[in-house]
Parts: sequence; C-alpha cells; structure tokens
Amino acid sequence: MAKTRSRHIVVGSACLLLAQAFTPLFAATADLIDLNGKATAFVTLRSRDNFSSEYRYDVTVRNNSADLFVADSLIVVLDRITNIGGQDRENLTGESLLNRMEIIGQDGTTEDGRPFFRVPQGSGPDLTPNSESLPVTVRIRNRDYVAVFTPSFRVMGQKRDPPKSKNAASTAATPPSKASTDKLIQLLIKKGLITPQEAQALSQP
Repeated sequence: MAKTRSRHIVVGSACLLLAQAFTPLFAATADLIDLNGKATAFVTLRSRDNFSSEYRYDVTVRNNSADLFVADSLIVVLDRITNIGGQDRENLTGESLLNRMEIIGQDGTTEDGRPFFRVPQGSGPDLTPNSESLPVTVRIRNRDYVAVFTPSFRVMGQKRDPPKSKNAASTAATPPSKASTDKLIQLLIKKGLITPQEAQALSQP
C-alpha cells in the first residue's frame, strides 16, 4: 500500500514538472503591459558575421516617464523587421520579413507570436525615471541575405505601484472589535492585574 502511494506521488510530481516545462513561453507575458510612450528601446549594432549573415545588437530600455518599472519584469519584443524601403513584408509573397529571419537565443514568444528577450536587472529593483537599463544581446540571422534590414522593438513590463503614505495606512487600520477588547479585559481580571471596578470603567465608551 505504501509503495503504491509512493508511486502515485512520484507520478504526480513528474506530471507537474512536465506541465511546467511545456507551458507556452508566452504565458510569462500575460500580466505585462505595453509601455509604448513611457519606455523606449535603443538599438545598437555591435557586430556582423558576413559568412553566416548573423547580426548582433545591444538593446537597452530607457524610462521616459515619471513611473517606476519593475526591473525584472522588463522585456523587449522584436516587433518587426523592415527593409531598405521601410516595408516589413516581401513584395511578391506578402510574407512578413520577421518570419524570414532566424532569431537566436530568444527567451520566449508573445501571444501574437513575436520573439522577446528579457532585460537584465541592474543594481536596483526598479528602472527609475530617466534612467537606462543594462543591454540585452539580440542575435538575428538573415537567412535571405537581404543587404539592409532594420529591427524594431517595443517594451513591455510592469509598473511599480506608488507606496502608500503613512497617514493613509494609519487611517485604514481597523480598530479592535468589542469582543476582542472584552476578552482582553477578562484575561487581565483573571491574572489579577486589574479589579472588576477598573474593568467596568475600561468597558465604558
């Protein structure tokens, strides 16, 4: 009986681990918001391998708003790729140029099928106003060997809620109920710390 129960525990644990392993990668982005207008992705070309047609970029995020962004929630999403004419689709087939690229080392995929990369967390828990994040490396392999293309990114993440003021916290504090006060008074009487007459005075509003 004990062996059967142990087997069930092992099988259940294995199923849980498999379910976690095969959870869609875009599930991690479900609670993130688009920070368009509040945060900007800056892209810098770092290297190019002509033999493999691989391009390596550094992408940083700048907080242009007065809000705080949770640092370890920030991601950059490779939104589209445009050619020298500013188009993001092939002229003949209408296929997205992004689909013609090989994205290397991405951290996952958004619900709309865009690859994303997690932004490294800096020294603090938040990306503060007018500050810039550490760079994340993005590698793109151009399978069609298009001469010139431009990657465009958008930023997603979570805003940090402003801390509540001490006055608001004290106002929101719930006063003890009459029942809990009466219990405390009875306990003090039992221990001989106060007299019944003193307890009666305490019970009065």
